[in-house]
Amino acid sequence: MATRTHISIMTFNVKGLNAPTKRYRLAEGIQKHDPYICCLQETHFTSRDTYKLKVRGWKKIFHVNEKQKKAEIAILLSEKIDLKTQNIIRDKEGHYIMIKGSIQEEDMTTVNIYGPNIRSPQYIRQLLKTLKGQIDNNTITPEDFNTPLSAMDRSS
Repeated sequence: MATRTHISIMTFNVKGLNAPTKRYRLAEGIQKHDPYICCLQETHFTSRDTYKLKVRGWKKIFHVNEKQKKAEIAILLSEKIDLKTQNIIRDKEGHYIMIKGSIQEEDMTTVNIYGPNIRSPQYIRQLLKTLKGQIDNNTITPEDFNTPLSAMDRSS
């Protein structure tokens, strides 16, 4: 396995992956850009649908799913990255997943966050307070905060 001096990460709010065409285009984009880690928000999968996330060259897929199709998230790991997972924490609501592990004996934590549509700033603030003891300077947090930047962004 060739070693890089960096870890490339892609993150997508996919707004649902139930259409085969959309899954194909996502897999194509992932293979084209060739990141080590890919984080997805809003997969809209149930636990029975997660087999649809298979992408050639990606050996590990971690997801948060319930029985309803809503804002579930996932983290996909390329076969090229040797992440030894130590702990996985999943939110029951499907808004975050945290993977703690190590790469080449260096600790690393990845937290994929999808903020809810309503009261997202309060949710994110509380979540970060809750996770405060588990994140450090080796933490990567790709996310979709679902937070408008201005009052104009809130309008229809």
